[in-house]
Amino acid sequence: MSPEQARQFLQDNNVRYLLAQFVDIHGAAKTKSVPAKCLMDVVEKGAGFAGFAISGMGMEPQGPDFCARGDLSTLSLVPWQPGYARIACNGYVNKQPHPYDSRVVLMKQVERLAEKGWTLNSGLEPEFSLFTRGENGTLLPADSSDTLAKPCYDYKGLSRVRPFLEKLTESLQEVGFDVYQIDHEDANGQFEINYTYSDALTSADRFTFVRMAAAEIAHDQGLLCSFMPKPFADRPGNGMHFHLSMADRQGNNIFHDDSDPQGLGLSKTAYHFMAGMLHHAKALCAFAAPTVNSYKRLTSGGSATGATWAPVFITYGDNNRSAMVRIPYGRLELRLPDTGANPYLVHAAIIAAGLDGVARQLEPGKAQNGNLYALTAQDCQREGIELLPQNLKEALDALAADEILRECMGAEIVDEFIKVKRQEWHEYHRHVSEWETRRYLEFF
Repeated sequence: MSPEQARQFLQDNNVRYLLAQFVDIHGAAKTKSVPAKCLMDVVEKGAGFAGFAISGMGMEPQGPDFCARGDLSTLSLVPWQPGYARIACNGYVNKQPHPYDSRVVLMKQVERLAEKGWTLNSGLEPEFSLFTRGENGTLLPADSSDTLAKPCYDYKGLSRVRPFLEKLTESLQEVGFDVYQIDHEDANGQFEINYTYSDALTSADRFTFVRMAAAEIAHDQGLLCSFMPKPFADRPGNGMHFHLSMADRQGNNIFHDDSDPQGLGLSKTAYHFMAGMLHHAKALCAFAAPTVNSYKRLTSGGSATGATWAPVFITYGDNNRSAMVRIPYGRLELRLPDTGANPYLVHAAIIAAGLDGVARQLEPGKAQNGNLYALTAQDCQREGIELLPQNLKEALDALAADEILRECMGAEIVDEFIKVKRQEWHEYHRHVSEWETRRYLEFF
């Protein structure tokens, strides 16, 4: 969109204010509201922020401004907020792209692919929980009748929250999302919305927009929409599966090959790329499952519904939903990320890991097509199958030891991420939980 087209777009749609939006290191949306007449100031100079006030920007109180420069290709309406438009921004400090800015980090990886004539396409499947609060503040499903032991795909559970789902769907459709299905997921009050894939940068921008839309539409309806990875210990968590393919300059999917001897429809390039993700899986886990709560999701049992869809082992398999990477023929589905992740950093880490696999022609080993949740420790040892990190500390230790991801993504963002997340881990361990009080108060 040219500046002239952008001004006309704002005028035609009666836009009075722009939300100049970027994300912090956690992936949380940050904005300033800017009068629409100042559009080009945002694009050329950037909206100014005190960088020290933003989590993970590597700045001190005496430092220069963090300037969020708008990307005109992302300009869109905010349908649930009439009179407003949103523009995704890149972070600049001292007129240079800021290496601590997540979108800037992803753009660097996208440029590495472009040098090969490649574009990573990703289709994200975000899950979320829709709640209301009881009189004592407890979280309850938004629909009080959503109480089935196995509520996945339940018609009534889906139908009775349709005011929210319809508003969310129609808002996304209004700004160009090709939403093609919505379903009730496996936990009470849990839903998933699916929309057509796009290039990695657009996917990250869109998921950020989805979280903004879902949170505010729910709030307007007196509800709470949560992207917390694991709201309840005994129910499935909120995952965000990444469907991955790679396009060449002609738009062909170079991950697809019908002559694949394994029958998975994958090319040699796809196998090498996947092997890179598997090789760096423990470090990648830090970005894909970035909270202490994330690791309550990455377990193989304990769900009241009798089901879990989160990976535990570093494996791949033919349409195997218990594997870290599922192969739905001709593309890869990374099942590791959750909806608490920063989508820019996850995409950047996927590209860095995958390109390392391609460069070194790594092989992923054999496919695991059985129920991996049923494996014993002896089975894993015999098959050479490794566990994913079991907590945030293990994932951060793996990331700190992964020199390739650190070099490719940038030492600044990786070191800052580790610092911020180690603080989160320490705070978690200082906290005394209700479980501990119940267990130990009169135990001795």
